[in-house]
Amino acid sequence: MKKGIHPESYRLVVFKDVSNDYAFLGKSTVDTKDTIVWEDGNEYPLVKLEISNMSHPFYTGKLKMVDTAGRIDKFNTRYKKK
Repeated sequence: MKKGIHPESYRLVVFKDVSNDYAFLGKSTVDTKDTIVWEDGNEYPLVKLEISNMSHPFYTGKLKMVDTAGRIDKFNTRYKKK
C-alpha cells in the first residue's frame, strides 16, 4: 500500500439498517452528526444505512423492492414516452 494516502482517524461507529433496525458496531472515518447509545452503555456516532446484509436480497433469499426517495418514479417520469 502507498504510504500517506489512507486516513488515520478511525473510530468506533454504529451502522444501523433503517429497513429492519439491525445495527452493528464497526470502525470508520465517516462524518456524522447523529449519535446512539450502544449496548455497552457508551455513546457512538450513528450511520444510517438503507440496506445491509440483513436486508439485502442476496443474503436473505427474498426479493424486496427498495425504492428510496422515489427513484423509480423519477426514472419513469423522466424517460416515459411522450
